[in-house]
Amino acid sequence: MSKKPFYITTPIYYPSGNPHIGHCYTTVACDSIARFKRMQGYDVMFLTGTDEHGLKIEQKAAEKGVTPKEFVDEVVEKFKKLWKYMNISYDRYIRTTDSYHIETVQKIFKQLYDKGYIYKGEYSGKYCTPCESFWTDSQLDENGCCPECHRPVTFAKEEAYFFKMSPFAERIEKLLTETDYLRPKTRATELVNNFIKPGLEDLCVSRTTFKWGIPVTFDEGHVVYVWIDALSNYISALGFMNGEYDDFGKFWPADVHMVAKDIMRFHAIIWPAILMALDVPLPKHLAVHGWITFNGEKMSKSLGNVVDPFVLGERYGCDAIRYHILREMALGADSSFSNEIMINRINSDLANGLGNLVSRTVAMADKYFGGTLPAERETEPVDDDFKGVIINTFTEVEKYIDETKIKQALEEIFKAVDRANKYIDETEPWKLGKDESKKTRLATVLYNLLDAIRIISTLLSPFMPETMPKVWEQIGAEKADTEYSKLSVFGILPANVTVHKGEILFPRIDVDKEIEELNSIIKKNMEDAQSGLSAEEKGEAVQENIELSPEITIDDFAKVEIRVAKVTACEKVKKSKKLLCLQLDDGMGGRQVVSGIAQYYKPEDLIGRKVQLIANLKPAKLCGIESNGMICAGELADGSCKVIFVDDSIPVGAKIR
Repeated sequence: MSKKPFYITTPIYYPSGNPHIGHCYTTVACDSIARFKRMQGYDVMFLTGTDEHGLKIEQKAAEKGVTPKEFVDEVVEKFKKLWKYMNISYDRYIRTTDSYHIETVQKIFKQLYDKGYIYKGEYSGKYCTPCESFWTDSQLDENGCCPECHRPVTFAKEEAYFFKMSPFAERIEKLLTETDYLRPKTRATELVNNFIKPGLEDLCVSRTTFKWGIPVTFDEGHVVYVWIDALSNYISALGFMNGEYDDFGKFWPADVHMVAKDIMRFHAIIWPAILMALDVPLPKHLAVHGWITFNGEKMSKSLGNVVDPFVLGERYGCDAIRYHILREMALGADSSFSNEIMINRINSDLANGLGNLVSRTVAMADKYFGGTLPAERETEPVDDDFKGVIINTFTEVEKYIDETKIKQALEEIFKAVDRANKYIDETEPWKLGKDESKKTRLATVLYNLLDAIRIISTLLSPFMPETMPKVWEQIGAEKADTEYSKLSVFGILPANVTVHKGEILFPRIDVDKEIEELNSIIKKNMEDAQSGLSAEEKGEAVQENIELSPEITIDDFAKVEIRVAKVTACEKVKKSKKLLCLQLDDGMGGRQVVSGIAQYYKPEDLIGRKVQLIANLKPAKLCGIESNGMICAGELADGSCKVIFVDDSIPVGAKIR
């Protein structure tokens, strides 16, 4: 009987610089799902790769005095090294410089042209080189910059080919609003209102002002625009219109495309339009996640706030890093990275939770029975409740994986870990061990714990593939005991199972000492990134003298009450380009605040974040909307501002002084 196919993809990464932990979430998430599906018995195709063409690559290669291919070859090796280090089990790695991919893209471009979906014209508009994106004036942000990265755009005018988007608008709107294609579904409204309702504009799909791209076969001087080039990788990697592979009929349509929110538009609108034009079935699901943020900023090498995953892995182990980034990111939302959050998560969940459960269970089996349990059993009602919780975990995790909700799947597993630790407190095996007549009951308790650990660790193995085999060795589980079909059954371990004491799985970390050392590393990274930049580029004040307002007394300052509040909802004020309306949990029943930060933040960037609130400011009306307070932000030299976010560990309502 043949296995059912399952196809999952990451976006292909743009190799313009060194990879960092901000790149890791999508790939680790897809790897975890791929491993889980393999464990379920699926025939999995897990694809990742690199998107290697474009003006930015051409420019960076020129700066280094090498060819574009030499430049990307070097960076690609760094990506592959990182994926190996992070235990990424991809089945195929595609590069857009691969000859078979080039063949596919050229044939797709020609077919779309022959069908009348691509036509020749002239492009005159704004272009963002970092994002490789064309924008109309109406799509630019309030500062006339790229709406995605908010960096300056340049005027571009050149002969180009265009792809007709409007014929697909109605079908795409239904795809986003009436099907389960987009996850989370809440993203659909944003896409429909911002891009489809105003009218889908034809897409520029070729360039003539640079050479580093796939040539258009029928018009010399034109190269294929990056988004037709890059997006086609999902089918070229399966052999669509090329002779390299023959997997298209087996694996297409893809079960899951997973991408970050900044490239959602291309995968939710442009990619479906291309497939519709080709009469190719659409992928089943597009899962969109947020960014790993650092102190409120998207993790970025240019900002100097990147965290080297090799450094973190050496300190805590690869699996701890995998677990942390997966556990913190809810689908569709950003996750805040900080040294403190990461270390506390490792200590609480892995050291105190899972690691402690394994070590003390194995230690008690070794202490009271010399490592081998007797086969006799003596059950009590508390055992049935415990077993029921563990078995139900399997069902819940399976459901969440099918919904690409990895954070929730891990939460369910660690509920089982907590229940197992509670079971130890309920049964008090250390007391049973002191009474010879209770040894059979003690053996029952320890066996139940060991078999629960078997189920828990097997469910965790796709997420933490390096550590879980060590758990199996300690609890005496054979490979056959960890088969997926046995996760819904309690009592799989041999009745007289033998445990083997091993190393501590997750040593507890000294929080203060470790934070100090990590902050030192990150500070050096930021200083290195900032070196050589002008004060203006660094966001520093360039004035020679800063004039302060008149001095105030401590009594004056005491009149201002600053509290911590959490943004629960946020939307743009319709009558204004500058205002956002925020709903805040202030620990006092909630309130509404209007803030002039719309040109710097999208509503979804703020939801879930904690801010500093001037809580006793007299209410005012802005554009007819009542505002009950003000949030604090820092003003930069260019007149822009950045919200001052608060660490997640500080509760809402806390007073800032």
